[in-house]
Amino acid sequence: MPVFDYDPPERFVAGAVGQPGSRAFFLQARAEGRLTTVSLEKFQVAVLADRLDELLDEVLRRSGGIAPVPAVAPPDLADEAPLDQPIMEDFRVGTMALAWDPDSELVIIEAQAMGEEEAGGLLGAGVEDPTVLRVRITPAAARAFSKRALDLVSSGRPACPLCNLPIDPDGHVCPRQNGSRGA
Repeated sequence: MPVFDYDPPERFVAGAVGQPGSRAFFLQARAEGRLTTVSLEKFQVAVLADRLDELLDEVLRRSGGIAPVPAVAPPDLADEAPLDQPIMEDFRVGTMALAWDPDSELVIIEAQAMGEEEAGGLLGAGVEDPTVLRVRITPAAARAFSKRALDLVSSGRPACPLCNLPIDPDGHVCPRQNGSRGA
């Protein structure tokens, strides 16, 4: 099983390429001249960011507030730069996992490649162990990653105030106004 291991990465970010409504989402890890880029769905970026914040909040709560976990993303760790070029997908993410390592006080994030079933048989027969991107980051870096990821997800198309569906630049057909879309 190929493992892209970053302990720690110089940079670990979520990013997107394209226009809202047709963006492609990526995670990138970079260290020591290596760059790993994996693609994933927008909802996976949102879930990862939410779960990271929940994990950090729980670590802080269980420690009675003494764990080295900032309550919010430190401003000095904000990364607003675009994704590193060239953007060459190493694999498509199927599942993700999070963990807290109490010994090193680091967050471990794993993004695993899609399995054969998820990819619709695209990986071919005989693939047993999927490829994995693994990063180990500080709680402060995890908060900064989460903030950037949540900002990225919310920067897409605006939601219709009536039906909450995304509005394209040329508008949209609102089912609450004309009933054209079934439930």
